[in-house]
Amino acid sequence: MPIKDLFTKPKKKKYATIPTEAAKQDVPEGIMTKCPRCKKIMYSKELMKNLKVCVHCGYHHPMNSKERLKSFVDEGSFVELDRYMISENPLGFPDYIEKLEKDRQKTNLNEAVVTGVCKVEGHDAVVAVMDSTFRMGSMGSVVGEKITRAIEKAGELSIPFIIFTASGGARMQEGVLSLMQMAKTSVALKKFSDEGNLIISIMTHPTTGGVSASFASLGDYNFAEPGALIGFAGRRIIEQTIREELPEDFQTAEFLLKHGQLDAVISRDDLREKISTLLDIHTPGGEIEWLEN
Repeated sequence: MPIKDLFTKPKKKKYATIPTEAAKQDVPEGIMTKCPRCKKIMYSKELMKNLKVCVHCGYHHPMNSKERLKSFVDEGSFVELDRYMISENPLGFPDYIEKLEKDRQKTNLNEAVVTGVCKVEGHDAVVAVMDSTFRMGSMGSVVGEKITRAIEKAGELSIPFIIFTASGGARMQEGVLSLMQMAKTSVALKKFSDEGNLIISIMTHPTTGGVSASFASLGDYNFAEPGALIGFAGRRIIEQTIREELPEDFQTAEFLLKHGQLDAVISRDDLREKISTLLDIHTPGGEIEWLEN
């Protein structure tokens, strides 16, 4: 052995190690988010600052109703309507009430839609925001009733009605009472429209089933977020029925825009500004002012 090695501390060999459970727990849960499209990882706080739009690929992560309202309406302007309405169990569906209660505790919501009067860039409006974290945004009797009342409130005030849809469709636990909400909300919108009022529908991922076949598609302007799934029946059911393979982008917002079923696909970071411009145009005297600018 060379004499210099007597005074040199031998280097330890490095081996790959598996983090212990204790080490894993040192990393706060939710600090990082992985994009389901591009698979890249980013800080959750940075994602929130970017309105939950992936900075790498533009994927629009789902928003709950609280996040949506914070990003869209003027700060401090939102006054909620019908907050304490809750669903009953008209069909005696097993464990339905218990499941509703679990969702209330998990989301701090009483139902799958939040409605209220607000301002958007200074413009008065009534807004309804569906929340997919509560029973997958399914439409039961309370969801339909709250949306109908919101439309009627907008009519009373003669201000625009704006709705963000996110739903798996009608709620099966309430049977035909759930399906009836399609007709009820549609009639309310028809009356509202006949009085000369403005309806803006913004479809987010996913907007499916009875919701897509009723109030979601009845706006004077029908918009959607990029990549949103929008459709009535599921892809597999349609393919089995028509015995044909559907295009890869079938039932996406971009596919619907291409085939004339949407007016525009608008990125979330542009949405507030573009809706505000529309409200300017539809304000008495607003069109002339907008054209001058």
